[in-house]
Amino acid sequence: MPEKPSLRVVQLTPPGRGAVAGLLVEGPGAVRAVAACFRAQSGRPLEQAPADRLVFGRFGPEPAEEVVVRRRADGSVEVNCHGGLAAEEMVCRLLADQGCREVGWGDWVRQRHDDPIAADARLALADARTERTAAILLDQHHGALRREVDAVRGLLGAGQTDAARQRLGALLGWAELGRHLVRPWRVVLAGRPNAGKSSLINALLGYGRAIVHHVPGTTRDVLTATTAIDGWPVELADTAGLVEGGEAIDRAGVARARQQLAAADLVVLVFDLSRPWCQADVALLEAHPGAIIVHSKCDLPAAETSEVLETSEVCSAPIAAAGRQRPEGIQTSARTGVGIAGLVEAIGARLVPAEAPPAGAAVPFTEAQVRGLASAHEALDRGAAAAAAEALEGVWPGRLRRDDPRHKCSG
Repeated sequence: MPEKPSLRVVQLTPPGRGAVAGLLVEGPGAVRAVAACFRAQSGRPLEQAPADRLVFGRFGPEPAEEVVVRRRADGSVEVNCHGGLAAEEMVCRLLADQGCREVGWGDWVRQRHDDPIAADARLALADARTERTAAILLDQHHGALRREVDAVRGLLGAGQTDAARQRLGALLGWAELGRHLVRPWRVVLAGRPNAGKSSLINALLGYGRAIVHHVPGTTRDVLTATTAIDGWPVELADTAGLVEGGEAIDRAGVARARQQLAAADLVVLVFDLSRPWCQADVALLEAHPGAIIVHSKCDLPAAETSEVLETSEVCSAPIAAAGRQRPEGIQTSARTGVGIAGLVEAIGARLVPAEAPPAGAAVPFTEAQVRGLASAHEALDRGAAAAAAEALEGVWPGRLRRDDPRHKCSG
């Protein structure tokens, strides 16, 4: 249930991200608390300003902060100041002197919602990176997941456990996609030094995020950038070239690269088409059998498969006869753009191989929701309907005020 009203200030915009920061002061005495620190340019007291009218003025002692204030009809007050931590902290500090308690935005949202799914969806919407993911989260905010959980609960109450189990399985089928509505899929590019990873990631992004140089080993740390593929948020990671030995800084870069590979949702292995296929390439391929294979620099003359490998610190191991053949893969050229569109399509298909959920579909999108649904499904696998119903309580407790417009019966 919503918390008992108190005088509080909430930061409505992420700190330090925009040119303007928005704060909300609400609770008994909100107008009086803001008026004690605010001087309208017109000289008119804030209490006399028409509701929902923007008022320009200065906040705090001189040198004061220029702000735009709006007194809402419900008695709360919006204070819009310059973005950045300094201005926000000053306004909050002065309001604290007037008895305002600072409340985090996440806590404030949850206190205002009886429906925890709607609250979580509203919080997630603030971090949605694409229109496609925002639309799915908006469906959950409007009750799609809540109604489906209610429907499953209704089936359990009617003793239709098989039907309930099937609907839970369908919900869990969207779990992996739901986890990535806010957290981007992580795609890691890996390969030997100078294989063309940095050039390739720049081509995928459309701008020069990674430093490109002809000297092997230029990338010594993990560089990341977020983009969208087919409307899904994707974080691309450019890693140091994988090579044994080298200087301490190179070894550290390789260690970070291997950590990124272990945590990746998808690995893209990049091999230089202009260089001979070698044992190090074979080993990399065997270590990541599920990776997308890319042969870069296809605009350069391709190395002959029968060419004798030269000994170097990059790849000195002799290649076994069985592994001499270069595998099939996507041929790309970061310089000409050949193969880039095909690679983007392949990444998108591997991350989200199934069709996207239809409009209005129920999609679990938090780890807690997925755990609760999985627990309910597992309970039904062992015939424990009561335990399944209890697990669903953790996803959605099924209690809204009857006068709440969000209340809908289903199932």
